[in-house]
Amino acid sequence: MKNKLLAPLPLVVIAGPTASGKSALALEIAGKIGGEIVSIDSMQLYKNIPIGTAQPSGDDLERVPHHLVGIYEFAQRAEVYTFVEMAEKTIAEINRRNRVAVLCGGTGLYLKSLLYGLDQLPGDDALKAQLDKEFDSPEMLPELQARLIKLGDAAVVEKFTNNRRRLIRALEVRMLTNRSILQLQGEYTPQLRYAIEQGVWLDHDRSVLIDRIARRTAQMLEMGWIEEAEAAFANGLLESPTAHQALGYKLIKRYCDGEFDLEKLRELIVTATWQYARRQLTWFRHQHPELQPLAR
Repeated sequence: MKNKLLAPLPLVVIAGPTASGKSALALEIAGKIGGEIVSIDSMQLYKNIPIGTAQPSGDDLERVPHHLVGIYEFAQRAEVYTFVEMAEKTIAEINRRNRVAVLCGGTGLYLKSLLYGLDQLPGDDALKAQLDKEFDSPEMLPELQARLIKLGDAAVVEKFTNNRRRLIRALEVRMLTNRSILQLQGEYTPQLRYAIEQGVWLDHDRSVLIDRIARRTAQMLEMGWIEEAEAAFANGLLESPTAHQALGYKLIKRYCDGEFDLEKLRELIVTATWQYARRQLTWFRHQHPELQPLAR
């Protein structure tokens, strides 16, 4: 059975690896069609690190409205479930203004989860609320794990050991179906939940992308990335549950601690960014048949 589409207006999707030119293309398209950009980037959610996460500039924000950028404090955890909920609401609000949502970003799991849904498995709002209340604190995690193991879901506990939200979801599914969420997910054939007017992921030759990464890294350092990082360290970035994963900041901390000079820092950031971009390329090649590769 075909899924009911969640939005009345089709989306535009611009995806791809870091430094591939997604933002520039999204700005160009959104400007032409009167669209609004929805960031699909787990690190752009955070405030106070705009340079290192390549957030839109003030001029960009004036040209085209952007959403899901710079809204989290470092203490907040970025999770795919929460992101999908926010993005769904944002797209609906954009459509109510009779404007097109232009999705732009490189966090592949977030994009796939938004477009296809998290699992499309049975759910019950009342049961979910009951379980959320019962296991509402970290101290209840061992009891939640034990409940799942007793019901035959040891594999679920092993896979999602400390992820309370996913464990609660697994328990909800087990109680509703008497089956493991992992087994049901294996049988699930995902279906698009949104119509896509235009959907691409940006593909570049290795040498081209590495050069783009190197040039952008140099530009970000010139813009004050190190100073931004030092301020972020003082405000708890490295203790953040998820923002500490933002590319480059741990390397800048080592530079600030005197481990190597600026040229070595630049080299290490380029290498780390390229390694991340390779993983992104692999993801988009295999996980998004609804998007077409586009060389630029």
